[in-house]
Amino acid sequence: MSEERITIPLHEVAHGRAGDKGNRLNISLIPYRAEAWPLLAEQVTAERVHDLFRHRGATGVVRHDLPLLHAFNFVIDDVLEGGVNTALNLDGHGKTQSFRLLALTVRMPRRYVHPNSPYAKTEPEGATA
Repeated sequence: MSEERITIPLHEVAHGRAGDKGNRLNISLIPYRAEAWPLLAEQVTAERVHDLFRHRGATGVVRHDLPLLHAFNFVIDDVLEGGVNTALNLDGHGKTQSFRLLALTVRMPRRYVHPNSPYAKTEPEGATA
């Protein structure tokens, strides 16, 4: 029997680091628990990340898998409105965009969620009190 999965924001099971160079964004995604890596590999695809950043003008995403580190590195092209020095927005730095990725939802076993998280509740999804 397979384990129950719940829909949660990515930040519940992983953290990210980001940087930028010109108009290219680089986001590393690292799960808090190594055993979550294969499940994230299935769900956090280059295509899904591209869809997440397409509205900002992203023209392509490459995902580099780092299995020995249990991490991923996403390189996102043309997403920073020309780069920090040429963008008209207030903060074109890549680090602010890692939070967009961490808001992406994934389906994970409840046991991967920290016990103090609001997502750690034991009621079935959709149940009302």
